[in-house]
Amino acid sequence: MKLSVSYQSSENGSYQTGILSFEEGTLCLRNISHGFIGKTFPSGLWQWDGRSGYWRTDALHYNKVLERLKQKIEDKVPSWKGVSFSRIDLPELRPEQTEAVNQWNKQKRGVIVMPTGTGKTEIALSMMSALECATLIIAPVRDLMYQWHRRIDLAFGFDAGIVGDGQCDVRAITVTTYDSAAIHMNKLGNQFQLVIFDECHHLPGKFFREAALMSAAPFRLGLTATPKRSDGKHDDLSHLIGPILYHLPLSKVKGKTLADYDIVRIGVRLSSKEQTRYDYLCHQIRQFMIAKRKEKSDYSWKNLLADSGTDPASRSVQKAFYAKQAIEDRADEKLRVLEDIFRLHFGSRIIVFTGSNAMARAVSLRFCIPCILSHCKKEERKDILEGFSKGKYPAIVANRVLDEGVDVPSAKVAVVLGGLGSARQAVQRLGRVLRKKGNQRAVLYEVVCQSTREENTSRRRRRSEAYSKVKRKFNPDN
Repeated sequence: MKLSVSYQSSENGSYQTGILSFEEGTLCLRNISHGFIGKTFPSGLWQWDGRSGYWRTDALHYNKVLERLKQKIEDKVPSWKGVSFSRIDLPELRPEQTEAVNQWNKQKRGVIVMPTGTGKTEIALSMMSALECATLIIAPVRDLMYQWHRRIDLAFGFDAGIVGDGQCDVRAITVTTYDSAAIHMNKLGNQFQLVIFDECHHLPGKFFREAALMSAAPFRLGLTATPKRSDGKHDDLSHLIGPILYHLPLSKVKGKTLADYDIVRIGVRLSSKEQTRYDYLCHQIRQFMIAKRKEKSDYSWKNLLADSGTDPASRSVQKAFYAKQAIEDRADEKLRVLEDIFRLHFGSRIIVFTGSNAMARAVSLRFCIPCILSHCKKEERKDILEGFSKGKYPAIVANRVLDEGVDVPSAKVAVVLGGLGSARQAVQRLGRVLRKKGNQRAVLYEVVCQSTREENTSRRRRRSEAYSKVKRKFNPDN
């Protein structure tokens, strides 16, 4: 792409051509005067780099820079090329998917919010087939990265490149993870015209956002079912990707595109032995914090963690907190309730989510079912998911690795053993069992320790749209 702008040099009256280029994740502007920059970009978009002798700004601003420079410059930024697919094998889009595509096409920058299971991947693939441009897909975990790789192959017969999991194979269509994108985008930032941020609520994190800042891609698509973050940084998505262009509420597709579902909350109690230990630990933590706040009124848990490295008393209380959390997480009654759920849904495929690796392993050993954790190898995960899909394994248990994006075969029963996950995590887990299969109704069981932090967190979670109506509540005392 060649654009040209010239300005008169103040020294000798000669004219020079401005040059826009990409370097280490930034845009560089050469041969442009301070006066021209101040007049054209009054917002202070550019910073003068005295070491290099030219202007710099984040590559993110590539579109804005081209729009502002109405006079012409020599644009050396893009190194992306077009893509030609040998075939296009995609399903016909449903009306809501078509509307999402149409909204995005108006400016080709922005976020699409749709519930898990409503076909966000098909929307992205449809956009890729229409644009036929170099595309980078960024996913939160390796499993989802490989899932995108398979979907691209099935849809287009295209063997996409992979950056991540020990590989660095860059092609016109490439898949990667947020970690790898943030590390390598200083080199990749001008090689892709379209960037797709899957599960884009991860992007505003302090490290991951570099993947967006160092990319010059003019076309940006964010996909998520749960854009809101507890730290409020979801507002940054508008700057990093673009505004929310389309939002499909769960209520619009429940029982239609997605399976209808129930959420059953089951309260359990600690055993007398667990309760005695739990109360002791709570008392130890409470007394320590009371004493500290007498010395410093605003003393917080953050202060305690900072002190734990040098203060034995703080470290002891920190250990007490984790011990208390372990009692909540691995209460014996949860395993008894899980056994009842397995009996109730005998013959159905069931996914069990836990709050820790230790509880996942305990469930796996107790019921002889496969366990998927973050450190499981690719082949092991593939074997477990394929075995689950074919009915070889009637149930599987995981901590967090199945929370987002990964297609779990048509399970219609999920069990969450613990109530400390965020509302976003809860909605993602619910989405694992909402893919429609005939008229089957899905059910998610939430097993929560009463009179603990789990119960309070569960209460807050029910404020979300997906959890707003709990069908039933079981109490072990009844």
